[in-house]
Amino acid sequence: MIKKNILPIIAIAFSLFVISCDNTSKFKIEKGKVGALTTTTTIKELNTIFKNDSIVKNLSEGAQGDNYFQEDDEYFIFEKGGKLLLTILPKQQLDSTSTIKSIEINDVRYTTASGINLNSSFSEINANNNINRIETTLTSATLFLNDLNATVAIDKEELGLKELITQKVTKEQIPDLAKMKSFIVWFN
Repeated sequence: MIKKNILPIIAIAFSLFVISCDNTSKFKIEKGKVGALTTTTTIKELNTIFKNDSIVKNLSEGAQGDNYFQEDDEYFIFEKGGKLLLTILPKQQLDSTSTIKSIEINDVRYTTASGINLNSSFSEINANNNINRIETTLTSATLFLNDLNATVAIDKEELGLKELITQKVTKEQIPDLAKMKSFIVWFN
């Protein structure tokens, strides 16, 4: 009698485990991989991968347009309910067979194996990643994470620096509690 009741419980527990594992891989960041997206994923595959989500396209005019300073094509992935998950840029504009150039992470559920996500502080990033260089712009410092092929931007306000000055920033100058402004994974 007990054996008959245990089998359905084991089946349900196993199903929940599989669903849980699938959900964590959906939001996993690795070098060359963000969730189900890899370096070989094409733009036309986005509709299949994100079939339960919404994709908003902001397409450039390409070589045919009048704007010489045209932005890249952008694909915004929104979860049902309107939460922005990812911003995807293709390598080739106006080409559905193009692979992905970069993915900006917009949701805190996307996490690396070491636990780094959009809410991570500089001390967490520094402790768990190899920062191979830091470049400054007028408004932020960009950390290059070689082990993920990713960049993390930290706003100069977080650093206590005045904007519009391109002063060189070292790791030692970045406060441990500084938060990231953007997190981009590159697929080149």
